[in-house]
Amino acid sequence: QVQLVESGGGLVQAGGSLRLSCAASGRTVSSYTMGWFRQGPGKEREFVAGISRSGDSIYYADAVKGRFTISRDNAKNTVYLQMNSLKPEDTAVYYCAAVLGAFQYYRDYRTYDYWGQGTQVTVSS
Repeated sequence: QVQLVESGGGLVQAGGSLRLSCAASGRTVSSYTMGWFRQGPGKEREFVAGISRSGDSIYYADAVKGRFTISRDNAKNTVYLQMNSLKPEDTAVYYCAAVLGAFQYYRDYRTYDYWGQGTQVTVSS
């Protein structure tokens, strides 16, 4: 079992930056493939970024490539999402997700077994 708690969300102007954190408890985060998803108002949950256990494999949704960076600090049991050049369309609740072991299908929400409660990111124009 693992518990995930997101933090770092807030209200920012377009072009600004935020860094989200996902703190894990239970098993060490190094045992898990991790991902970030988001869900905007009236929209379905969509993939944002995924990272392998070691951090050697990273994937991004096309909408965030070049702007967002996923990283992990396994010593701190924490995964991060650095978000730069934020746009109003990035407004959403951002969720951290985890699955024990190594998995190929980072973009599929069905890959993940554990989810955080989410943190709200609002980008004003």
